[in-house]
Amino acid sequence: LRSLVGSEMCIRDSGDQLNSQHSWFKEVNPSVCYVIMEMRQETDYVDHHLQKVVAFFNAMRQFKITLESQGHMVRYLALDAPENKQNLLLNLNLLIKEYKVSQFQYLYPDEFRLDQQLKKFCTALSIPSLAYDTEHFMTTRIFLTNFFEGKKQSIMEFFYRRIRKDFHLLMEGEKPLGGAWNFDKNNRNKWKGSPEIPAPFIPNKVALESLVSLLKSNDVNTLGTIDLTAFLYPSNREEALQQLQYFNENLLCHFGTYQDAMNTNETNLFHSRISFALNTKMINPLEVVESVISYYHDNTKDIELSQVEGFVRQIIGWREYMRGIYWREMPEYSKKNALENYNPLPNFYWTADTKMNCLNTSIQNSLDTGYAHHIQRLMITGNFALLAQVNPDEVDRWYLGIYADAVEWVQLPNTRGMSQWADGGIVATKPYVSAASYINKMSNYCDECIYDKKKRVGEDACPFNSLYWNFLDDKKQYFYKNNRMGMMLRLLEKISPADLAGVKERAYKIIANPDAF
Repeated sequence: LRSLVGSEMCIRDSGDQLNSQHSWFKEVNPSVCYVIMEMRQETDYVDHHLQKVVAFFNAMRQFKITLESQGHMVRYLALDAPENKQNLLLNLNLLIKEYKVSQFQYLYPDEFRLDQQLKKFCTALSIPSLAYDTEHFMTTRIFLTNFFEGKKQSIMEFFYRRIRKDFHLLMEGEKPLGGAWNFDKNNRNKWKGSPEIPAPFIPNKVALESLVSLLKSNDVNTLGTIDLTAFLYPSNREEALQQLQYFNENLLCHFGTYQDAMNTNETNLFHSRISFALNTKMINPLEVVESVISYYHDNTKDIELSQVEGFVRQIIGWREYMRGIYWREMPEYSKKNALENYNPLPNFYWTADTKMNCLNTSIQNSLDTGYAHHIQRLMITGNFALLAQVNPDEVDRWYLGIYADAVEWVQLPNTRGMSQWADGGIVATKPYVSAASYINKMSNYCDECIYDKKKRVGEDACPFNSLYWNFLDDKKQYFYKNNRMGMMLRLLEKISPADLAGVKERAYKIIANPDAF
């Protein structure tokens, strides 16, 4: 320790900063000590899925090994380390004193609460401090703010096209490859058992049992379960790149066609499952889309452009867009509740104990794996929560906790904005709600359900149907000027008063006691 007197400390403050390609690590500096911490501050601010905490801690520990193998000095505070104060600022003060640190550095956090915590900490420091870009995203925090300055709406499609042009992705000169920017109309197919879905990529298992024991012995509250033989989250950059290559070679050819499909027998379908690797920064979005596009160009006989464009849009469209919205709108965004919804989240979100097959399947998948793909999140769990007019605070906590890839910068605008329309239309031009017809169109969930997908009233009527029309009636004041809601509101007007009363009576029963359905 004496040799570290007057050292410069660079701090990694959370498990989502695992970017081994960062310029920090290009050269070994014996006066720099990198710090990684496992803390109750981060495990306890919501109840997280067991697999999420295990995946983060596993990746953090592997990152330590990577840095040390390159010759870097690393101080790793394990969760059960005696000196661990379980709080970021207390730990920093401890280490700054212990190492007699002369300068403190950190990477910009991607969560507002950590950003504010570190800024406040640095203002009180008696030593210099510096913050650095994470060198991960394709755009800056303020790019979206500047791009939409003076515009009435922040339409994602225009943002997406700009990024495509700036990075020359799927372009022919100044025009989009294939003559269209968006092939979404090709990507709405129901999967009926064919084509065959390959088995998922399974990374190596590294010390997972000991991490599960660590969390249990330290009484960390978690939700969900873990099957160590089917744990799908990579632990390091090498495994993340293998997972990406596996997607290219096995799944990309059908990704776009079935990206919105759902099935009781398949959790992964043709999805890449790389969101955890991306959100921990093991890999970066530009290398991901360049890899996918390169593989497409080498295999155009086997892969259609629509499969690729749908994937690229998710990465450089929604992902970068949501981050921009987050940093433009925080902290007010986290409190928005435009539709004034205040109902509690049903208990079955924590147990999957519901007779509605679509919700039972999607929630059980989530509890079993810490994962659900975007349509399950948006049009099943999110759809029901909005139709049941659940308080978006409770919906946020559930989504942030249950999914292994959930980090607030991407979870919050997706949940509060796109899913719950709590932001009043900042993200989505209309609420993403549907009755049973859409669920039946994109899945086989209705086939095995006790509820009748065609009925709005009656004990066997699908709860989504009565909830949907009740929602439109309850919230019509919010949407009467919304052109995209016009058709549905006109259909609402055609329902007779007597029929609408029956619909609302059943909807109120469901909202009052959702766990009975």
